[in-house]
Amino acid sequence: MRISTRALFWSDWAPLPLRLVIGFGFMAHGWAKFSRGPDKFADLLHWLGVPLPHVAAWVVTLLELSTGLAMFVGAFVMLISIPMAATLLVAMFTVHLPYGFSSVNTIGLTASGPQFGPPGFEVNLLYLGGLLMLAMGTGAGALSVDRLRRRRHDAAG
Repeated sequence: MRISTRALFWSDWAPLPLRLVIGFGFMAHGWAKFSRGPDKFADLLHWLGVPLPHVAAWVVTLLELSTGLAMFVGAFVMLISIPMAATLLVAMFTVHLPYGFSSVNTIGLTASGPQFGPPGFEVNLLYLGGLLMLAMGTGAGALSVDRLRRRRHDAAG
């Protein structure tokens, strides 16, 4: 069975929006931690019982910023998916799991509107699914540093 040229074209472009969303999401979360100061995040980690909370806060902050940027530009996508997935899993099991599945946790309604509690693990699973697809399936795809590196490698022989 032959795969059409059109299908090959679109399968090459399919990872792009996923990569951009995941990369931007990680950068946004990393920037939020960095701009408020990792010490605030370290306080949360201390409360959760994470060992070496100040070190962990800096590691997670820098990891989210750097891997988010790398994912956004499509650099080393298969490799960076591992620490990104590990970060998501740790957050899921230490923070989000007790709050259930839904990322929207409505806990009450007041005259000024709804009140929301902490989010569940839904978004973590969505990110993990995207990372799994990029790491094990499609790779970085079109408009990526990985594609450029592969073309240069192939041209060199």
